[in-house]
Amino acid sequence: MNKVLRFVPARLRNRYGAGLLAMLLWIGLFADYDLYTMVKLRHQLGQMRQQRDRYEEQVAITRQRLQELNSDQDRLEKFAREKYLMKRDNEDIFVIVPAP
Repeated sequence: MNKVLRFVPARLRNRYGAGLLAMLLWIGLFADYDLYTMVKLRHQLGQMRQQRDRYEEQVAITRQRLQELNSDQDRLEKFAREKYLMKRDNEDIFVIVPAP
């Protein structure tokens, strides 16, 4: 028994040190929010923040385009014609589809 205790540091030989070690192992490895889970959640949080930033940029670009469309009647008409194939009453539209 003394040969085994020789390799254990003096602080861990008493019951308080062993209890502290057991508690740290439990928290670090077996608890609901162990070290692996915490690292994984922090990585996921970083990805979500990047995704949020991308969405905020897209919203800003979309708002800018909307402002441009609402401020200029010619742009609005061009957008409606190109995107939704709208036309005036006295016009005919021909859509040319490229051959596959």
